Amino acid sequence: MMNKLLIALLTLLPTTSFAAAGGSLDLTNHGAGFFALALFALAYILVMVEEFTHFRKSKPVILAAGLIWAIIAWVYAQHDMPHVAEVALRHNFLEFAELFLFLLVAMTYIEAMRERLVFESLKVWLINKGFSFRQLFWLTGILAFFMSPIADNLTTALVMGAVVLAVGGTNTRFISIAFVNIVVAANAGGAFSPFGDITTLMVWQKGIVEFQQFFSLFLPSVVSFIIPAAIMHFAIKNETPEAAEESVAIKEGGLLITLLFLVTIATAVSFHNFLHLPPAMGMMTGLSYLMITGYFLKRRHTGEPIERFDIFRKISNAEWDTLLFFFGVITCVGGLGFMGYLALVSEAMYIQLGATYANILVGILSAVVDNIPVMFAVLTMMPDMSLGQWLLVTLTAGVGGSLLSIGSAAGVALMGQSKGYYTFVSHLKWVWAIALGYGASILTHLWVNDALMDGPFL
Repeated sequence: MMNKLLIALLTLLPTTSFAAAGGSLDLTNHGAGFFALALFALAYILVMVEEFTHFRKSKPVILAAGLIWAIIAWVYAQHDMPHVAEVALRHNFLEFAELFLFLLVAMTYIEAMRERLVFESLKVWLINKGFSFRQLFWLTGILAFFMSPIADNLTTALVMGAVVLAVGGTNTRFISIAFVNIVVAANAGGAFSPFGDITTLMVWQKGIVEFQQFFSLFLPSVVSFIIPAAIMHFAIKNETPEAAEESVAIKEGGLLITLLFLVTIATAVSFHNFLHLPPAMGMMTGLSYLMITGYFLKRRHTGEPIERFDIFRKISNAEWDTLLFFFGVITCVGGLGFMGYLALVSEAMYIQLGATYANILVGILSAVVDNIPVMFAVLTMMPDMSLGQWLLVTLTAGVGGSLLSIGSAAGVALMGQSKGYYTFVSHLKWVWAIALGYGASILTHLWVNDALMDGPFL
């Protein structure tokens, strides 16, 4: 039992995508499999220390992906099966293509809204309202919770982090605690929406959970945010920061672009729910809305010199390192899954432990490894679970990343933005409070969504 658990902890990091189908080789006890595991582990260690090395996270995983699939192709060629690896890799490419196009459109809209000063205007409005530090703590947390389901947890964390830095000044304690709160809130808010996190997007695109069913996680998500926030509230002195003098006006077309982003999301949902087309097709249709709007913004003259609105510049400013990182993760984990490690993980976690304990473990692993490869592993294993269990693993993978600062894109981004005020250690001080919220959110889900669990919890 313990041996199987150890294998699960090691191989959940690297498993996904093309499951070992008929005619594939079991390489789990082969030297090629061990070497591929070592490659992925080394690549992911480099990803985890990016904050210190400044070595972009996409570089090691893309290299590891190429080497892993080269190893697979070589082994299969030796067994006179030269095209099996090719078919499996093409399946990986299809998975990435859908995720890539979806995220590229969302990132382009966010970049356009940022350039039109939509987020900057929100930041200045909050600063100039004269709220106390405690009020700002709750306001930034609540805004992060409700913005994340639409704008994703990474963008939300960066926007709210900029507000906290601007208003916090030299109050390092407030900035540190408020950043922890933003990470928890953004991850919690992202857990009940397909657009809030990469993991929820993957589950939705797979067709496992329908769009409206994600909202069953709203109350558990609220609990995971409220409990640690209520505890941290008492650590902040009730002082009032100085208001800023600046004023920021949203550029022409900013509000229209924001509205079009919401319409684009509605288009993606409609394509998936009513037309049974991939959500990425709906997002690409929504990109055309922005491109057409950009055309008229460029042609419009106000009598003053205006900055040209270039849609392709917005696309170029997307988070390309993040997008390429996803490519590396999907193909790495897909290769290791194709080697046969998924069978070991599925046996150790979902059969020996049971679905509920396994899904709780997924959330804990997400804090250490990041939830993206972990969720890819679960989606590839495709354990036979009820809707309630799929919602549980979606919840734990989302909010479990809040346990450590390195467990989510929101936490990693804020460590880079905080100028040293928010660190791994400063987040670790509140892990006990976050863990209380994590546990309470699971119990809340098991209670309020009991009818969806289809059988005993444990």
